[in-house]
Amino acid sequence: MSESRATTATTGTRAEGPQEDPPLLEVRGVTKTFGRGRRRLTALDGVDVRIGRGQTLGLVGESGCGKSTLARVLLGLERPDAGTVRFDGIDPFALRGKELLAWRRRVQMVFQDPFASLNARMSAADLIGEPWRTHRDVVPGAKAQEKRTRELLSLVGLRESDAHRYPNEFSGGQRQRIGIARALALDPDLIVCDEPVSALDLSVQAQVLNVLSDLRTQLGVTYVFISHDLSVVRYISDRVTVMYLGKVIEQGETEGVFERPQHPYTAALMSAAPVLNTARDSSPPEIQLQGEIPSPFDIPSGCRFRTRCWRAEDLCASETPPVVSRNTADGTEPHTALCHFPLETESA
Repeated sequence: MSESRATTATTGTRAEGPQEDPPLLEVRGVTKTFGRGRRRLTALDGVDVRIGRGQTLGLVGESGCGKSTLARVLLGLERPDAGTVRFDGIDPFALRGKELLAWRRRVQMVFQDPFASLNARMSAADLIGEPWRTHRDVVPGAKAQEKRTRELLSLVGLRESDAHRYPNEFSGGQRQRIGIARALALDPDLIVCDEPVSALDLSVQAQVLNVLSDLRTQLGVTYVFISHDLSVVRYISDRVTVMYLGKVIEQGETEGVFERPQHPYTAALMSAAPVLNTARDSSPPEIQLQGEIPSPFDIPSGCRFRTRCWRAEDLCASETPPVVSRNTADGTEPHTALCHFPLETESA
């Protein structure tokens, strides 16, 4: 374990106080388009994201908002058309050869579907050790790999004897634990989790989330957690980034975004999330969005959310909304939103 990760692991699961250390990951002004001419699609439009070491960033938004494209950029699978990506101060898109291979060890992935992401013909030990076939110097030697496989199985809550079983012998939650163990095999700094619990039953979801949370405490690993389930995002995330049609429209500390959303779209997402509340009269009314999400090939002028926003005025159609900011109590990164008429703002 690196010194920086060991230090983070001793401080607990949530960052406290001002962040003095540079972020592990910083994305500035990233744009990514696909296609040409009239069939040109802007998947990411000037995206800014910042993640501290040992933190979890929750990435939310409706389907087609750009979450998966951003994840592919963070993994180095898509090169942005504009903007910068800095991972621990390094531009991964400037790396070549052995340097690029070494960087790829530091960023790993947990996939959405635990049934499709594991090769049915490979045992749990083979699946977990698959990354070592490419990165041969991480755990050299068959005996060392066997020992490390047992350690990883234990780390994610499986038995050492499960090493020689095949995916069809495991439940969905157990398969996802194998996927998590495989992601940990290279001792990464950052793990991108793409809807990792959406295919699981509720009780199993809680177990897998607790595994991820415990691993962050023990290892100091950093997560980008993509999900449509806001209750899951609220449970596991330190900060939340809300996206709409390729744009980051609100981001901030998790409780601040959930308790006092500034953007109407964020408020609508929170309103639609199921909440267990026996006092129905005290529940706020649900916000009903009008219309469908616009086509990413034909993004509305001005504010891209205006066609569905109940607060929209003529200004929203003619001018791009400014960034409004509300300071946090502890002096960390502010809570920001992209809106002409935010719901609640204390300008910095």
